[in-house]
Amino acid sequence: MSVEHKPLSASTPARFTSPSWFAWFVILAFVFLFAQGFSSAEISWDRLVKGARNLTTFIGQAIPPDWSNMDVIANAMLETLYMAIVGVALGIILSVPFALLASSNTSPHPIVRAVTRFLIATMRTIPDLIWALIFVVAVGLGPLAGILAIILDTIGFAARFFSERIEEVRPGPANALTASGAGRVSVIMGAILPETLASMSATSLYSVEKAIRSAVTLGLVGAGGIGVELSTAMRLFQFDKALAIILVILVVVIGFEQLSSVIRKRVI
Repeated sequence: MSVEHKPLSASTPARFTSPSWFAWFVILAFVFLFAQGFSSAEISWDRLVKGARNLTTFIGQAIPPDWSNMDVIANAMLETLYMAIVGVALGIILSVPFALLASSNTSPHPIVRAVTRFLIATMRTIPDLIWALIFVVAVGLGPLAGILAIILDTIGFAARFFSERIEEVRPGPANALTASGAGRVSVIMGAILPETLASMSATSLYSVEKAIRSAVTLGLVGAGGIGVELSTAMRLFQFDKALAIILVILVVVIGFEQLSSVIRKRVI
């Protein structure tokens, strides 16, 4: 009884194809930039040893944390939460029209869509710290600068995901409403937004988590909140007070992340 053998070419896996010239260019450019970046860091054994000693000194002076001004820390943390909540709430509300204008199936004109997508990309590309510095110059020190920075950062973050979800909506319900004589606004409110509500809610919760972390760092440039207290403690070498602030930030951020996770599981 003879047994037929299949050709080896039918069972052997496909080999890797040779990278194109563009792929080689990207690889070489990455290697070059990595080497330059590693070299510019000026990493040396002496610096690492000195850094370890300085870190040990910092930990020794920070422990135990100083809770004597807990009332000031609590008020600053509340201010940070207020900044994040107000900034995100306004940013999410403004993100919806931006997303509708940037989506191919809801934008009134390709030029409007292109301009809106450019504005969203600009708000997303510029870091929130840069926005905070700009608004500190514009409106002065304090929470208002932080709120304005969070609004723009939230629009850049949320409007992009809102737009992508809107473009993924099934055209059936919208076509049915259009065929029945509904206008553009009615189609958006009755068919498009209801189908994207769950995804938008999840993105909004992520935006709040992101804003709380951002609000902490915005205070380092004078935009209000607990970051101001942390920056002051570090500059005055009050490392025990700085550790108390860091622990409060850690508890609040982790606590809100857990709360956000529970809300997403139960509501969305």
